[in-house]
Amino acid sequence: MELDIVALSRLQFAVTALYHFLFVPLTLGLSVLVAIMETVYVMTGRAIWRQMTKFWGTLFGINFVLGVSTGIVMEFQFGMNWSYYSHYVGDIFGAPLAIEGLMAFFLEATFVGLFFFGWDRMSKVGHLIATWCVAIGSNFSALWILIANGWMQNPVGSTFNPQTMRMEVSDFFAVLFNPVAQAKFVHTVSAGYVTASIFVLGVSAWYLLKNRHAELAKRSMTVAASFGLAASLSVVVLGDESGYGAAEHQKMKLAAIEAMWETEPAPAAFTAFGFPDTEARETHYAVHIPWAMGLIGTRSLTTEIPGIEDLVKSAEARIRKGIVAYDALQTIRAAGATGTVDPAIKAKFEENGADLGYALLLKRYVDDPRTASEEQIVKAANDTIPSVPTLFWAFRFMVALGFYFIALFLVFFVVTSRHTHTKRPWLLKLAVFSIPLPWIAAELGWIVAEMGRQPWIIEGVLPTAAAVSNLGATTLLVTIGGFAAIYTVLFIIEMGLMVRSIRKGPEADDHRPEPELISTTIVPAE
Repeated sequence: MELDIVALSRLQFAVTALYHFLFVPLTLGLSVLVAIMETVYVMTGRAIWRQMTKFWGTLFGINFVLGVSTGIVMEFQFGMNWSYYSHYVGDIFGAPLAIEGLMAFFLEATFVGLFFFGWDRMSKVGHLIATWCVAIGSNFSALWILIANGWMQNPVGSTFNPQTMRMEVSDFFAVLFNPVAQAKFVHTVSAGYVTASIFVLGVSAWYLLKNRHAELAKRSMTVAASFGLAASLSVVVLGDESGYGAAEHQKMKLAAIEAMWETEPAPAAFTAFGFPDTEARETHYAVHIPWAMGLIGTRSLTTEIPGIEDLVKSAEARIRKGIVAYDALQTIRAAGATGTVDPAIKAKFEENGADLGYALLLKRYVDDPRTASEEQIVKAANDTIPSVPTLFWAFRFMVALGFYFIALFLVFFVVTSRHTHTKRPWLLKLAVFSIPLPWIAAELGWIVAEMGRQPWIIEGVLPTAAAVSNLGATTLLVTIGGFAAIYTVLFIIEMGLMVRSIRKGPEADDHRPEPELISTTIVPAE
């Protein structure tokens, strides 16, 4: 039953997270595209760019509202479904989320109002500044959330307090400039830019196929093709950086993505295709690209990338050290009331404390890790292997879509440069049918990131199974069904509003001149 509760808690958070991430990439990307369009309007003064800004801004607003409403629920889940996690790392994890709300979300929400209601109440430059503040606020929100998530992937700048049983911040700047968090941030926002560019490209192509709003569609397509090409290229480069970070900080995730069961001689090959077999622990019909994985994962030709089997053996050794740390921890806590702790016990904990989390993996099989059998230790070590087929295929589909986006944007960049938008209807149809693909790629990316970390909720520190609240299975099933139903309704509402706005098209722009300063000249009384 305990394991079922863990699985159900994970499922509930996965459902809400994946729903929420349907809205996030478009918000990130559209906010910047809209700001770019308004910048062109301010520079040129041409009304068509103002009309474009207002039209795409409306679609951004619809998506923004739904994204906020789905994201709020996730923060409550930390306290309700993951109470021990919140206790264990609240001092660290809570800070970026609080800063995100105070600094980024308030900034974004305030200037969203100015964007929609300030068109004829502010100067051109003033309104442009408000629009860019919306874009900056959106990306700031992603930054702080990904700093929190990046710390879960690579817990730096923190120490464990054995008396309070909590992780505490020891170096905030190490948390802030965590290389995993920074790589995830730039990779995620670039993926959002690609999503918005495909969306604008596809909707514009639909208008051209219907012979509607051609001027708006052509200009929007030009902006989307140029911005999207740069963003899609950056996704590949930044994804490579994420791979390098995984090789350094999350070796098991990288090995599972590659279905690399045995350690290969350096430089390791990249498995382009194959069928991972978890029972036989081998990959059938594998097609390898020599040296590629070594270059991506280590930036060298001489450094090995450990395979799954060797990493499991390493985990087994760390579990044994973790048991020593757990034993010392219990002694320290028992002596906490008197305040006298044997220095040798302290030294034993400090020597093995980094592996305490590995001992907690045994909680799945035994209440006290010190009483674990050899068989249970081996099982716990094997639990450190995530779902290899899921990661293997999710990563490859994501990468394939990424290269498809580069090709699509490159073609449209050439087409828009030559002003031959309408001469290839098949290409326009391809753009329309491509609209859902970046969302699929983004969801696959999150599956790789989060499932690749399992069985850890905090890499190497706290197992997922040890972080859940003591809830009943019935409660979880009811809330999963409720969240799925509510989020599905919200998704249908958003799709309906977006489709209706797209079908309606841009409104005729009743542009009025900028507001003039009120004269303060005093007319003398006669």
